[in-house]
Amino acid sequence: MRASIHSPTLLIESEAKLAHMWDAATNAMRSRPVWMPTMLTTGITLVIGWLDHITGFEVTWFVFYGIPIFLAVWWGGTKSGLFVAVLSGVVWWLANMSTSPYETQIGYTWALMNRLVYLCVVVVAVTASRNKQEADEARIQMLEERRQLEKDIVSVSEHEQQRIGQDLHDGICQQLAAIGCAARVLAEDLQAQGTQSAHDASLIEGSIQQVVLEARNLARGIFPVHVDRSGLAAALVDLGKMVTRLTGTSIIVNDCVDVPLDAPEVSMHLYRIAQEAVANAVKHSDATEVHVAMKLEDDRLELRIEDNGKGMPPFSRMRGDGIVIEGQSTGGTLVSCRLQLKKLKHLHDHEEK
Repeated sequence: MRASIHSPTLLIESEAKLAHMWDAATNAMRSRPVWMPTMLTTGITLVIGWLDHITGFEVTWFVFYGIPIFLAVWWGGTKSGLFVAVLSGVVWWLANMSTSPYETQIGYTWALMNRLVYLCVVVVAVTASRNKQEADEARIQMLEERRQLEKDIVSVSEHEQQRIGQDLHDGICQQLAAIGCAARVLAEDLQAQGTQSAHDASLIEGSIQQVVLEARNLARGIFPVHVDRSGLAAALVDLGKMVTRLTGTSIIVNDCVDVPLDAPEVSMHLYRIAQEAVANAVKHSDATEVHVAMKLEDDRLELRIEDNGKGMPPFSRMRGDGIVIEGQSTGGTLVSCRLQLKKLKHLHDHEEK
């Protein structure tokens, strides 16, 4: 029973080791000059020819000539394979000349021509297989490069947004706050002097404070600092408070577990999803309440944004990039996004390597 359980695993491991050895040998031979795999396969062909000669015509080794031809094409290319194919035909001719059952030289030559056609078919088949493998590898490499390029573009964009948001928060907001303080001091001085301009100075101070608040909200939207400092859950809570204050729509953030994510861009991506879903609910669905929740079940992280607005037709669904948008039977729209943390960690570790 134990052997039956472990045998599939051992078989898979053995196949993986053999595949790794074959890939290593292929890469090693393809990185060398063409004459090296050609000479190696020529030696194999001569050994097969010697065995073919000593066993006689009745015990033929002809089918085994395909092995060096396959290796020659796979390692050295089509020209190397054609050379070994012609060589195999000549070696077969010489190896079986003394024991050939053909009564005439024409019959023996015709047999050689038939075998050369077979050997050339082997060359064509292996060449097609190699071309397909190279095309698949090139396609995979292109997709990986495109994926890396898209990731770099997103990373640069997020970094630029963070820089602008940080500059806005630490630069303009601080300067406006200082001007607001100066305006308040001026208003107090004018009020102490009993001048009518004190009221105007107070209005200026209030306007400046309002601009500071709007600038900070804008900076928070561009660069949600708590995503990096306090975690995604804190950023979602701040998002709810800010939208509630600015729009009057009740944004209820509950059941938000704080999950440490190894990739900061994932936290930012989830935050942007919540931000966009909340904005759509407020602007387009006439929602009065929006519920935001982030739950962790086993190894699955789920972000849910649900509103009580007009929404989509009941039970209608839209999918894209791992995001599901559903119309609810009770009205409103549910936006959900699910992530497998183990898979995410594996991808992050792989990208770091």
